[in-house]
Amino acid sequence: MSNWKNHLKLLLFGAAVLYGAEASAQQSASPKGPFIDKANMDLSVKPGDDFYNYASGAWVRSNPVPAKETRWGSFNLLRDFNIQAVKDILDEAAADKNAAAGSVNKRVGDFYASAMDSAAIDKLGYKPIKKDLKRAGKVKNLQGVLNEVAYQRTSGVGSPMFGFYVGQDRKDPNTMIPQFSQGGTTLPDRDYYLKNDARNQKIQEAYKTYITQLFTLTGTPEAKAKQHAETIFNLEKKMAEAQMARVEMRDPYKTYNKFAVADFSKTTSNIDWQPLMAKMKVTGEDTILVNNPKFFSELNDLLTSTPIADWQTYLQWNILKSSAPYLSTPFADANFAYTQALTGQKVQTPRWQRMSQLTDRTIGELLGQLYVQKHFKPEAKARMNEMIANLIKAYEIRINKLEWMSPATKEKALAKLHAFRPKVGYPDKWETYDGLEIKRDAFFANVRNSGEWGYNKMVNQLGKPVDRERWGMTPPTVNAYYSPVMNEIVFPAGILQFPFFDPKADDAVNYGGIGAVIGHEISHGFDDSGSQYDKDGTLRNWWQEEDLAKFKAKAKLLKEQYDGYTVLDSIHVNGQLTLGENIGDLGGLAGAYEAFKMTKQGQSNELIDGFTPDQRFFLSWAQVWRGNILPEAAAQQIVTDPHSPGQYRTIGPLVNMDAWYEAFDVQPGDKLYKAPEERIRIW
Repeated sequence: MSNWKNHLKLLLFGAAVLYGAEASAQQSASPKGPFIDKANMDLSVKPGDDFYNYASGAWVRSNPVPAKETRWGSFNLLRDFNIQAVKDILDEAAADKNAAAGSVNKRVGDFYASAMDSAAIDKLGYKPIKKDLKRAGKVKNLQGVLNEVAYQRTSGVGSPMFGFYVGQDRKDPNTMIPQFSQGGTTLPDRDYYLKNDARNQKIQEAYKTYITQLFTLTGTPEAKAKQHAETIFNLEKKMAEAQMARVEMRDPYKTYNKFAVADFSKTTSNIDWQPLMAKMKVTGEDTILVNNPKFFSELNDLLTSTPIADWQTYLQWNILKSSAPYLSTPFADANFAYTQALTGQKVQTPRWQRMSQLTDRTIGELLGQLYVQKHFKPEAKARMNEMIANLIKAYEIRINKLEWMSPATKEKALAKLHAFRPKVGYPDKWETYDGLEIKRDAFFANVRNSGEWGYNKMVNQLGKPVDRERWGMTPPTVNAYYSPVMNEIVFPAGILQFPFFDPKADDAVNYGGIGAVIGHEISHGFDDSGSQYDKDGTLRNWWQEEDLAKFKAKAKLLKEQYDGYTVLDSIHVNGQLTLGENIGDLGGLAGAYEAFKMTKQGQSNELIDGFTPDQRFFLSWAQVWRGNILPEAAAQQIVTDPHSPGQYRTIGPLVNMDAWYEAFDVQPGDKLYKAPEERIRIW
């Protein structure tokens, strides 16, 4: 379903987030034990041999992945701790019989109540999409196919064939521009179609089974449904072959291709983009951006080489797959079985939890208002602003000290740093969702309406000033992000809690946790991608040529370091895909340590629970990334996630920091030891 979550993704275009999966959390209480608890550590392990297990080994062994999850760590604990609190908010809103029409309480309560009425949803079966399936199955010609693509996109059904969004022009960030991207596939990455090892073959078969199941649930004979599955897979495979790989897609110049609409139409003889865009509610725009022109050239050929009957099947499939999670139990169960094959999750997440998360994704700034009233303290925001200011100072000190960078480039780097705009907790101006109809007895319509509303909200940005007050995450989210075109760092209320932050914790714990998160997001402004944008958020080079060459050489060394890390038998971390996040971790932790050393505790040697201030700083960092992950989910993460696995996020930056060696007396001969001249220092 093309809902408000998809619109948030559009807002986050080009943004770098702290963590690959979003989670919701509340302002939790301090831990019952010490902030750095030896009971979670494995003190039999030498820190210089295996710091991950030294810091978190006992915790990892005693916290296997629960059956309803695919991974389990600090982020998931925060979400799980809070999910009941979020449910309490939703239950209370749903039970409020006196809530005024149109009020936040009424709208949130009605949405959640409709989502939890499984009896009414089951009674409907697939009736909510019968009309859609019939319409898509009647397209007669190529123009009919394109008309249906436009209709599905604008009415909240889905996003077939290609990607489309409205976002800032990277070379003119004060202007919103229509942008087209490669797409059309269902599996999480093109590699799932193109690689035929045993793991991928198993997933491909599970995908075909899923397609078959959904079609049979709508009355299609099984033999015909199996034919549909082959048709859809083969068509999507051709689209996958035309797509660029994720590593290529990280290049902001390679994916910046500006066309006059008329000129773009000349490259796709079967698609006249001006009338198609009009059907997509985009008028008066003569210029577009395209991230992969080759994809659209290949798609153009596919349009005529593929029988219309196959396009009918494909368009029906897009309706089915986007709707399945919101239909009756057999559809939701089939959707989960497919998810199982991808991730290894053992049992389906409880409905109340799925619907709580859906409410957050769909009307998150309504739910967010109720959330911050109960679970976000003003003093947390004040302390966070203070720490951000300290991290900016620390980064300034570090930039000024860089031996490899010339004064001319330093001046530009500092100008960008000082132009950063922080956002903390929640928006100053809440989204009101004016015009979004929510009814207590119409769950599927609520979800569909939210998709249509989100699409309209997006296209209505055209021709208007960029809204710099908008957020790409909801307040309860345990995550953070940097946007290069906005040059902003954003920290939702959900992440401002232990183990990242606690007002009662010592500075070592807070700087090793949320301080490193702040530094991580600052560092994204200077990673291999973010560093290509200037202080105004414009994609243009601000580097002296020699400095840029030195930066790229250092980044290459970091890529090679992470390429050497192994996950699951022969699968390695993709050092190029994860490079931006790894630079974020290295620069972020180094900046946080610099800021920590400005504090009274950072300049002392006072022991707390047997650990020095520096030891507590690094142990705080480590406990953020402790966790377990299912093998299937780990394999998917390597292909699709630009973040390294938690184990390597823990140790990857540390082995390059002199202070870590000194804090834990790491010596030559220790397994993690790197000679001083081999330690990678970038920011």
